[in-house]
Amino acid sequence: MKHELSVSTGQYSDKGRKEINQDFHGLCIPEANVLTMKGIAVALADGISSSAVSQVASETAVKTFLADYYCTSDAWSVKNSMQRVLNAVNGWLYGQSIRSPLRYDKDKGYVCTLSTLVIKNNCAHIFHIGDSRIYRFNQQGFEQLTNDHRVWLNKQKSYLSRAVGIEENCQFDHQRIEIKADDIFILSTDGVYEFIEPHEINAIIKQHPDDLNLAAKAIVDQAYSAGSDDNLTIQIVRIDQLPSQLKNKVKDDISSLPFPPSLDVGMAFDGYEIIRKIHASSRSHVYLAQDTSAQTQVIIKAPAIDLKSNEHYLELFVMEEWIAARITNGHVGRAFSASRKRNYLYTVFEYIEGQTLAQWQRDNPSPCLDKVRGIISQVAKGLQAFHRMEMLHQDLRPENIMIDHHGTIKLIDFGAVSVAGMQETLIEPPTTYLLGTALYSAPEYFLGEIGDTRSEQFSLAVLCYFLFSGKYPYGTNVAKCKTLAAQRALTYQSVLSEDKNIPSWVNYAIKKAVNPIPARRYDELSEFIHDLHKPNTDYINQVQPPLIERNPVAFWQGISLSLTLLVIYLLSVINT
Repeated sequence: MKHELSVSTGQYSDKGRKEINQDFHGLCIPEANVLTMKGIAVALADGISSSAVSQVASETAVKTFLADYYCTSDAWSVKNSMQRVLNAVNGWLYGQSIRSPLRYDKDKGYVCTLSTLVIKNNCAHIFHIGDSRIYRFNQQGFEQLTNDHRVWLNKQKSYLSRAVGIEENCQFDHQRIEIKADDIFILSTDGVYEFIEPHEINAIIKQHPDDLNLAAKAIVDQAYSAGSDDNLTIQIVRIDQLPSQLKNKVKDDISSLPFPPSLDVGMAFDGYEIIRKIHASSRSHVYLAQDTSAQTQVIIKAPAIDLKSNEHYLELFVMEEWIAARITNGHVGRAFSASRKRNYLYTVFEYIEGQTLAQWQRDNPSPCLDKVRGIISQVAKGLQAFHRMEMLHQDLRPENIMIDHHGTIKLIDFGAVSVAGMQETLIEPPTTYLLGTALYSAPEYFLGEIGDTRSEQFSLAVLCYFLFSGKYPYGTNVAKCKTLAAQRALTYQSVLSEDKNIPSWVNYAIKKAVNPIPARRYDELSEFIHDLHKPNTDYINQVQPPLIERNPVAFWQGISLSLTLLVIYLLSVINT
């Protein structure tokens, strides 16, 4: 039996003994695919009493977070999505204060605390700032998950050291924790937790297990009776059930759509006319087709019938179109999501009239420097489009790169792409992260490690090396190195040769980008591209001869000047 993420919630807020309620809270439990990809979001904010507009800040922070978080790309990780939204919330509130007379006194501006919780798959993601708190109750006991950002001057007086809207750049605490069924999360403002003990909260929840809203109200009432003089807000989230197997639209398509029939030239198929077969393998069949309604040529990719029972393969197959549909970049092949309903399992992509980079390399075994740099620069732009969406291509090779008739480079074949948002939906981690071609894959993949953008940099530099030489910087030895010691022992083979007009500083850039140790590569892909066009200062310092060799006259003039100044200084000391 398949289980989905299920929770029970309760929440309650009261102004207490104050004139207005400056607290604000909210939660969202989406359905179906959104629940799988984005999870359940909970947020609580507490305004500060010194500000007459702080309740506006609290309401804005919570509402904006809950609305905008679900508008972020489902390809993004939870952390990236939350961070971007919360930074935008902080920027807006800070801007409101700066553009008003309140800019002269931060404690009277649009300021509030903010604690947010997102539950996705079997993990809880927390972003927090201020002195509202998040707790967890489970069989192991009680745990406070957040730290109070408050500085105490004495027993009676304190102030917030961090809050939303105070500074232009806001620093949130973040943590990711694994969860289990029956875990209970509590979000609370200080008007509650300062006047009721954790064991009392737990006891009240146990008294009302079937009505957590009633439990929340009872907790607030008890804190009020204990003398709370502040606004009182509490939220309760109990994990009733964790997913055993996640279901999303990709899996829905696989389970609901039949395999297409055998396709042939001239055949009418689901609103398309098959023009010709382009490629066939044991994994898929690729056709050039005409969309009869849009009158445009497209590529139709159908899965191989022999893999009908291979669910993992089918997921990767359908994911290719899902990925391409989320990237809009001139150097990435586009997907076509037809407005009409599909009756079979297949994918549709743009038709790129041209040739693969593999064919181009065979036709141009000795390309000029500028041509290779132009190609690599375009490939880098395509990769950066993936990286902005928290994706890794992971199978960069000449066969997966197209050059159209205008010379534009486009990345294709997304069967090995890693998507951060999708990785978070996996119940079990993959047995290997190596999905691409071994000759172009970074060494860390062979150690069973997760790749990152520096792994893509390695593949891009290997591609650059291959275009220049038709060879590989470490031959075929990378795939044979299954230990860190073996990888450190790899010897880079210079791309320079007597019959190729390649500057030595280009070789330096490639060598740095293909370093077996990821930390020794460039920090950013753009740095590698820059150094392909202009010598790196580190390289210049390494190869530049000393001044005495480059300009002996200037060297001895400098020595003479230094000695003269030293003599003048010593004479002045003696005379005094």
